[in-house]
Amino acid sequence: MQLKQQFQQRFGALPQAVYSAAGRVNLIGEHIDYCGGCVLPAALSLKCRVAVRKNSTRFLRVAATDLDPVAVIDLEATGNYRGLAWGNYQAGVADEMRKAGYPLVGCDLLYDCTVPFGAGLSSSAAIEVATAYALCRTAGVEPDKTALAVLCKQAENNYCGVNCGIMDQFASANGKAGHAVLLNCATLEAREIPLDLRDCVLVLSNCNKPHNLIESKYNERRGEVETALALLQTAGDYSALAEVPLSVLEQNKQHMPPVIFRRARHVVTECARVEAAVRALGSGDLAAFGQLLNASHRSLRDDYEVTGRELDALAEAAWAHPACLGSRMTGAGFGGCTVSLVRKAGVPAFIGEVGAKYLAEIGYPASFYVAEVADGIVEE
Repeated sequence: MQLKQQFQQRFGALPQAVYSAAGRVNLIGEHIDYCGGCVLPAALSLKCRVAVRKNSTRFLRVAATDLDPVAVIDLEATGNYRGLAWGNYQAGVADEMRKAGYPLVGCDLLYDCTVPFGAGLSSSAAIEVATAYALCRTAGVEPDKTALAVLCKQAENNYCGVNCGIMDQFASANGKAGHAVLLNCATLEAREIPLDLRDCVLVLSNCNKPHNLIESKYNERRGEVETALALLQTAGDYSALAEVPLSVLEQNKQHMPPVIFRRARHVVTECARVEAAVRALGSGDLAAFGQLLNASHRSLRDDYEVTGRELDALAEAAWAHPACLGSRMTGAGFGGCTVSLVRKAGVPAFIGEVGAKYLAEIGYPASFYVAEVADGIVEE
């Protein structure tokens, strides 16, 4: 059944509009958005769609196509819904919008999300951005997409308890078909990078291990790099860890606990890999780009320790396949997806052989998607 018809069945009338926001894949630049570095995400054709209609009340009624419950959110008391199993992201967005002075009107919202949950492809950001855009447009506001991304990040930080950076929400809102986004997370300066992969495609491999960023070690890693920055600020006037040169980090190694040094080394070397990746894509050197993906995964495995057995199994199986130019985990880690650069002609064999190796090693199957790079926010 089409989303509009499902909306009518659920709420008794057709929606006034349908909006969508994208999931994202981060090509390279992992765990450096909150360290003030540059990242290289792209928006995906996997989307969170939301149908919306004013309901002449001061309440949001929030439903999903694959869930029975309807969350009812009082727009005069948006801070009261942190414990919702379904609807807390929407309530968090509405709460930040209310505090920021955005006009809000009561409406019914029905969500349909093709971004897999728990896969590290930012289903939460897609829900947040789609919600913010739908609430703005329903209230008659034409919003600035970057301002909405910042607001949605604040909602995830303040309301949902995930101390994330800006990358996910920015890519979900501002992504462009056929392009990656080179985003400076400290300044929010962004540049569209043409993504001409020629005879290759991006294959996303979901390890299907459930993960929850609030309960994972994500916030612990955030604390570790903040400790690293505090220690390194004695060596220079650095406002973010991404500003620290590798030479300065090495010179101060003896003043840092080993684990803190390794966390910082990942951040500093990953920043350099982002710069090299942009150069490689610009010159069409896909082999070099693939090698940078591999190096990124190794750094995330050894220095940042966020991969785990499942993601390592996927990456190592991909590295061994002749059609694959490079592969790495993408997203926060602790579960989720790898992204692999694969020659188009070899994709069926890649999926079959990597999938078989993973099943044999881990004991349950992975899921595979051929990524299509799409626009971020769309009004249908």
